[in-house]
Amino acid sequence: MYQGIYTLIGQELSMFTRKLEAQLLYQNIPYQWQYKTLESAPAIDARAGTRFVPLLQTPDGWLLNDTISIGPVLHDRFSGYPVIPKGPNQRSACFVLEDVFNHWLPRHALHSRWCYPENVTAAGKNFGMNLLLGRSIDSPTTDAEEHQIADVGEMMYNSFGANACVVQGAGDDQAEAIKKDFGIFVDLLVSHFNKHDFLLGNRACLADFALVGPFKAHFLLDPEPKAWLGDNLAVFKGYVDRVWQEAKDDAQWLAEDKLPDTIYPLFDYAQRTYQQFAASSIGAAQRGEKFFDLDVGYGPFTARSMKRLDKARLHVREELLRCNAEESSIYSTGILDYYLTG
Repeated sequence: MYQGIYTLIGQELSMFTRKLEAQLLYQNIPYQWQYKTLESAPAIDARAGTRFVPLLQTPDGWLLNDTISIGPVLHDRFSGYPVIPKGPNQRSACFVLEDVFNHWLPRHALHSRWCYPENVTAAGKNFGMNLLLGRSIDSPTTDAEEHQIADVGEMMYNSFGANACVVQGAGDDQAEAIKKDFGIFVDLLVSHFNKHDFLLGNRACLADFALVGPFKAHFLLDPEPKAWLGDNLAVFKGYVDRVWQEAKDDAQWLAEDKLPDTIYPLFDYAQRTYQQFAASSIGAAQRGEKFFDLDVGYGPFTARSMKRLDKARLHVREELLRCNAEESSIYSTGILDYYLTG
């Protein structure tokens, strides 16, 4: 029924486009790229009803948006390559961590891309390859093309980047806090990936795609955040390479629905950072407040409230209720409270 080529519409510097590409590759789904260019954007936006990327055009004529929804659809369609565990512990962890990575890592990604002039220039040239030339960032260029894309970074900073950092509370004034938080997060991941190939064992899940997206599109591509990784660079290059390929036939999550011991510190981190951020954002939005103030341990910052975080929370809540997560051992960690009690 679903034979044919899927079309991935987006940009290579988009963490969510790369997130979806990782799933397409891992599930061995045939696909082709369509770069969203400045010229093609109006027609694409009109058809999709949104300006956001990625979009996925299916062989049977659907045009899907929002990776939160697309991920489970592809899991069901290509069930020979499952990416959502069945057991309540692992299934809960999969959706919770996907939510955390989707909505907390944009702070680090946007700050590191747009708050450093040299990085703005480098990212702009890569954006220019997709946006103006309609080609991959790995394609060779002529001197004339280099000149054509030279100012894209400044254009995007002024039209998008600077404001996106304000929305996330991740402007220039947050440099020390962002780097400190990123370092803590990276150290937790390194401790985990020193023992496990993926988040839940030896098989990737939706959360792995949500994590690999910002590494592929930002942290291993942009010179500024790449430098932050220091001696851990090889760990994340290896992780991206493992996700960036078809799943092995014998790849399995941990037996008996167990969770890796090294995943629990990530739960603690998420409760202290992202879940506080999201709860404060949702509360402010419900009160009709455009901005909120918060301190997750590195000093105060101000961010814009976002109603969509509650939609994401309710999506995870539905999945948790579906697998009876309240009756499983993960419930005792407290990581599910944000989703089930709000």
